[in-house]
Amino acid sequence: MYTIKEVAQKTDVSEHTLRFWAKSGFFPFLKRNQNNIRLFSEDDIAWVKIVKCLRSVGTENKAIKKYIDLCIMGDSTILERYKIIQETKQKAKQQMRELKKQLDMLDYKEKFYQNLIENNLKDEWNPMNKVKHESQAV
Repeated sequence: MYTIKEVAQKTDVSEHTLRFWAKSGFFPFLKRNQNNIRLFSEDDIAWVKIVKCLRSVGTENKAIKKYIDLCIMGDSTILERYKIIQETKQKAKQQMRELKKQLDMLDYKEKFYQNLIENNLKDEWNPMNKVKHESQAV
């Protein structure tokens, strides 16, 4: 059994977030010791990992709770849970495509600035340089 601090370190989820998720009912089988301290089992850590995954792609807490409730209901909900995972996976793939576009833009800008630095050039694209140039022409 693990304390919330140990789970936070193990899963890279803050203690505050873990407490919030626990209060939200995301860890249905979580135990507490005689001092009312939450204790996580390996199974509970598996719940943390799926919740973290779902949250990381923007799944709302209400939808996560629905997924967990379906899990608790048992095998009769496998198809519905499968569809939720498929939809979430598609959402994650779309986010990856968007992140790839952003990374490509950052690569371009990095090379652009690297060229300016290496060749001691002025940034002609910077609007502030254009403003200075125009005011000097007047």
